[in-house]
Amino acid sequence: MSLKIRIDDSAPPYEQVRAQISEQARSGALPVGYRLPTVRGLAESLGLAVNTVAKAYRALEGDGVIETRGRNGTFVAAAGSAAEREASSAAQAYAERVRRLGLGRDEALAAVRDALRAAYGED
Repeated sequence: MSLKIRIDDSAPPYEQVRAQISEQARSGALPVGYRLPTVRGLAESLGLAVNTVAKAYRALEGDGVIETRGRNGTFVAAAGSAAEREASSAAQAYAERVRRLGLGRDEALAAVRDALRAAYGED
C-alpha cells in the first residue's frame, strides 16, 4: 500500500491532493495508521509548493481524515469514526433547529427522508 496522487489541470492542486488522500483513506487503500509523507516530501515528489500541500493537509486534518502527531508524523485517522461524529453533531443541530421551528417528529423525519432521497438520487 502506498499513496498515489496524480495532479492535472482539472482543479486547484491543493484540492486534488486533499480529495485523492481523502478518497484513498475512505476506500481503505490507505489504512488507518498509514504514515503519510511529510509536507515537504510530498510537495517535492509532486512538484508543488510546500504551502499547497500544507493547505491540503490542514483541510484533511479539519475533516478528521488525517491526524498529526507532532514530530512523529502525519497519519490516516480513523475516518469512519470522525465521519460518524460529524454526522451525529449535524443531526443534533438539526433536531434542535426543527424543535425550535415547532415541527413534530414525523415532520422532521419526513424532511430528512426527502433530503436523503435528493442527495442520494433515490426515488
